[in-house]
Parts: sequence; structure tokens; C-alpha cells
Amino acid sequence: MSDQIKFIVDNLNKEPFGKNYNLITFDSLEPMQLLQVLSDVLAEIDPKQVVDIREEMPEQTAKRMLSLLGILKYKPPGNATDMSNFRQGLVIGSKPVIYPVLHWLLQRTNELKKRAYLARFLIKLEVPSEFLQDETVADTNKQYEDLMEAFKTLHKECEQLKASGFSTAEIRRDISAMEEEKDQLIKRVERLKKRVETVQNHQRMLKIARQLRVEKEREEFLAQQKQEQKNQLFHAVQRLQRIQNQLKSMRHAAADAKPESLMKRLEEEIKFNSYMVTEKFPKELENKKKELQFLQKVVSEPAMGHSDLLELESKINEINTQISQLIEKKMMRNEPIEGKLSLYRQQASIISRKKEAKAEELQEAKEKLANLEREVSVKTNQTREFDGTEVLKGDEFKRYVSKLRSKSTVFKKKHQIIAEFKAEFGLLQRTEELLKQRHENIQHQLQTIEEKKGISGYSYTQEELERVSALKSEVDEMKGRTLDDMSEMVKRLNSLVSEKKSALAPVIKELRQLRQKCQELTQECDEKKSQYDSCAAGLESNRSKLEQEVRGLHEECLQDESRYHYTNCMIKNLEVQLCRATDEMKAYVSSDQQEKRKAIREQYTKNIAEQENLGKKLREKQKAVRESHGPNMKQVKMWRDFEQLMECKKQCFLKQQSQTSIGQVIQEGGEDRLVL
Repeated sequence: MSDQIKFIVDNLNKEPFGKNYNLITFDSLEPMQLLQVLSDVLAEIDPKQVVDIREEMPEQTAKRMLSLLGILKYKPPGNATDMSNFRQGLVIGSKPVIYPVLHWLLQRTNELKKRAYLARFLIKLEVPSEFLQDETVADTNKQYEDLMEAFKTLHKECEQLKASGFSTAEIRRDISAMEEEKDQLIKRVERLKKRVETVQNHQRMLKIARQLRVEKEREEFLAQQKQEQKNQLFHAVQRLQRIQNQLKSMRHAAADAKPESLMKRLEEEIKFNSYMVTEKFPKELENKKKELQFLQKVVSEPAMGHSDLLELESKINEINTQISQLIEKKMMRNEPIEGKLSLYRQQASIISRKKEAKAEELQEAKEKLANLEREVSVKTNQTREFDGTEVLKGDEFKRYVSKLRSKSTVFKKKHQIIAEFKAEFGLLQRTEELLKQRHENIQHQLQTIEEKKGISGYSYTQEELERVSALKSEVDEMKGRTLDDMSEMVKRLNSLVSEKKSALAPVIKELRQLRQKCQELTQECDEKKSQYDSCAAGLESNRSKLEQEVRGLHEECLQDESRYHYTNCMIKNLEVQLCRATDEMKAYVSSDQQEKRKAIREQYTKNIAEQENLGKKLREKQKAVRESHGPNMKQVKMWRDFEQLMECKKQCFLKQQSQTSIGQVIQEGGEDRLVL
């Protein structure tokens, strides 16, 4: 406890509180001041809690603090009784209640600030269902939920950006590096401009290059439009095929439909609905009513403890043993008619149970089918609104997925190759810049040497001649080489085609057989999967029903146990009262005077007599006081007058001593006279 108080005091002395407490002053705070400290800490977490509790009612203070602590997910120690003690302690400002709350709040202030901020926007306002029938209220509620979801996504993105690790120093370094690159690019552009200005008709060439770039961009745009048109055409063809298939299936279904089959289907539906209305739903309604009555009884009864539950369990075990003994006795009688009837009853109950189970399964399947149909319609509408196409089904979807997978693998490979090319291109570009700089330096040195020697332009003309001769020789070689390469390539391609045909012939045969096997295996797999799904669904439904039955029986057991313990407590109280009543009767009836004196009646009569005697004495005393009141008051008045007279004499005597003697006081016959 001392460590806890020390932690609280240290945190309260820090910013933003700045309370300047020590252990003694904090521990000597009054309950109202302690509640104000708790309110200040809550106000630091949620600014809406800034309140002076002297201007607020205690109930409102407790309600406000409890609501905020509930939002912050504070769990007070203990069970339900401790929870009531916690509320009471919070109202009166109890130290054992407030100290743990302050310790918990000050330990995680930043986390709780974030939680309080999010609670302002994420605590949903519950609207009653009768108000949601109005369209405007329903639309407003939907907008409210959409805004709440949007706030969640934005907050997650904000937290991810905060946690991503981007610091201002890194951003500044990136900006400085980009500015350096920008300066380098500007210098390169200026150098290229200087080099181009020496060329004849450079403006016209720049204009042509600009037009070429615009035309290339236009070509890319047109190619993209062409691809989009192809995709739209492909989707339209697929949609047409699906619609044609649907039309064929609908025509086939209409051709196979006969009045007899339709009538049978309608009769089955009518039988099922009549069974649900006449048998199943009334039973369920009765069971629900019974459960409601039982729950109301349980709620009206007081809570039961662990010992009461144990006693009720023992009583239930005794009743179960009695039931088993009665069943054994009944079986020992071995009545043949009752045995046959019991068999028939068991069979009828089993059949009715199976019938109810199948009806529930059918109802659940219908609801599931309706939900799935609604989901499918919603998803198809969303896809139509998104890209104007319908959802692919069956083999078309499989083909589409396989095509996407192949394209994704190809895309990844190409992307990796492009990244490698980009890295290599950067290296080559850097080497090219370095070589160009060296070449420019060498050219500059060569020009200065040529100017000194008086042969300026010699190197340029020599390079042009060498370049022209090299181009001529390359063209001649290419002409002779292309004819030989083309003839050799044709021969090579013919040989490769023949080899591939001979090699692929057995593989194609095996592939056909494997395709047939694959189709058979896929059909068998689909059948097995459908069987497994149906079996799993049946087992799951049975398991859920058994769990419900077990849960219901367990709840009934707990309720009976609580009722048993309550009745047992009431019986014990009544037994104690009955025992006291019998003892009182024995003491009252007995001839022994000592036992009679022990009786409660005798004690009460004795007390009554004593009180009556005391009342008589007090009345007599009151009467005497009333009679002597008048003379006593006169005597008091006389004594007061006498006291005033003596005080006046005293004052006169003191004045006579303090002043000079003006006359002479003569006392005669009990009187005082002043003679001048």
C-alpha cells in the first residue's frame, strides 16, 4: 500500500498535475479533496471531465466517474458484492477504493487517453427498433454507421503511418538528395543545350523530336483503348454465352415441367407448412412460455450460495436414485402389456423426434438458401455496378483463375527482369556520364593542341572519315551475312519442327488418357465432397441440439439447486423461531417461579412496571416544580435587585476613595447621609 501511495504522489507532483504533495499531506486529504484529485486525473484523460465536484451532486459525480471507468475498462477487484461496495466507496470518497483507481489510471495515462478519444466516436448509439421503421431515421443511422467504419479505417491508417518509422531527418535527407539530383539534371540539360546549339537546324530537330514524343504517347493511349475495347468485347461475348446457357436451361426446365410434378411439389409444401403451423410452432410456443414463467420465478427468488447449491445437488441425486429404484421395481413386475406399450411409445417418441429434427433441418436449409440467394443477388448487383459484367461461374471461373495465376507469375518474372534492367541501366548511365566527361576533357585538350599547332579541326575530320569507312564495311558484311544466315535458319527450323512432332506424339496420347482420368476423378471427388458436406451438416446439427439440451438441463439443475437452498434457509429460520416459541410457552406454563422469571413475557411485564413507577415519580416531581415556580422566581428577582444595589454601593465607595473629600457620609439607622 505504501508503494502504491508513493507512486501516486510521485506522478501527481509531475506535469501536468503539479500538485506538490508528500506522503503525509496526501494521506491526510479529506474524502471530498480525494474525489477532486480523482476527477482531475480523469479530466487529464478526457477533457470533458473538467468539473468542480463542489458544484455537482454526489450521485452525478459517481455516475460520471463510473461511466468513464467503464469506458476505460477498469475492473474493480472482487465479485458482485464487492462491486456494490466499490460504488458506495466511490460515492463517499473511501481511500481503499480510490487509491487503486488512481494507481491504475496513472500507470497507463497515454493508453487511456487514446481509449477515451476513440470512445467518443466508436461507442454506438442504440436506436430502438420502432424508430428505425422511419426511412429518414434508418438512413441517418446507416450514414452514422458508415461514418463510424470510415473513422476506424482512417484511424488505422494514421496509426500505421505513425508506426511506419518515417522521421523528419530521413525526409530532409531525401529532399537534399533530390535537390542535388535536380541540380545535376539542370547542368546536364544546359550542357546538352550548348552541344545542340552548334548543330545546324537544331530548332527544327527539337520540334520534330517533340512531335515524335507526342505521337508515341498518342500511340500508347490508342493501344490502351484498343486493349480495353478487346476486353469489353470479350466480356460481352462471355455474357452472351451465359445468357444463352441460362435460356437453354430455362427452356429445358419448362419442357420437363408437368402438372403432376408441380402438384406433388405443392402438396409437399402444404404438408410441411401445415405440420409447422399445427404441431411444431404450438409446442415451441408452450415451451417458451414455460421457460419464461420459470425464469420469472427464478428472478423473483433471492440469490443462492455455494452451500445451497451443494445441498440441492445432493437432493437431486437422492431423487434420481429413487427414480431409478422405481424403474427397477416396475421392470421387475414384467407386465407384458405395459412392455409392448412402452416399446410403441418409445418408437413413437423416436419418430416424432426425428420428424421434428428433419423439419428443423428443412427450415434451416430453406433459411440458409434464402440468405445465400440474397447474398448472390447483392454480389451480382455490386459486380454489375463495378464493371458492368456478371460473375463467372463453374469452369469459366476456374479458367479465369488459372489464367490470372499464369499472368501473375509472368508479371512477377517480368517485374524482376525490369528491376534488374533498371539497376543495370543506372550503372551504365553513370559510367556513360563519366566517360563523356573524360571524352569532353580530352577533346578540349586536343582542340587546344591543334590550335597551338595551327591544324584546328583535324581530329574531327579524321573521326568522320573513320566512321564513314566503318559504316561502309559493316553494311557490306551485313549484306553477305544475311543470305547465309537465312538459309541456315530455314534448315534449322525445319529440322526442329520434325523433331518436336516426333517427340510430342506419345506425350499427346498419354495426355488424352490422363485428361479422361482427371475428369472421372473430379466427378468422384465432387460426389464424395457433397456426401461429406451433408454428413457433416447432420452431425453438426445433432451436436448443437445436444449442446442445447445439456445447457438447458444444466440451467434447470442450477435453478432447482438455488430454490432448494432458499427453501432450506427458510425452514431453518422457521425452526429457530418455533424453538423460541416453544421455550417461551414452557417457561410461561411451568410452576417454577425462576423459570417464569426467565420468560420473555415476565421480563417485559417487569420492565413495564418499572417504567410506570418511574413515570409516577417524574410526574410528582413535575407537580412540585410547578407549585414552587412562582415563589422561586420572586426570590430570584429579589436577589438580582440586591446584587444591583450592592454593586451601586461598591461603585460609590470606589469613587469616594478616588476623589477628594467633598462632604461627610453619616450612617444612622441603617441609612447613609452625605453632609456637605
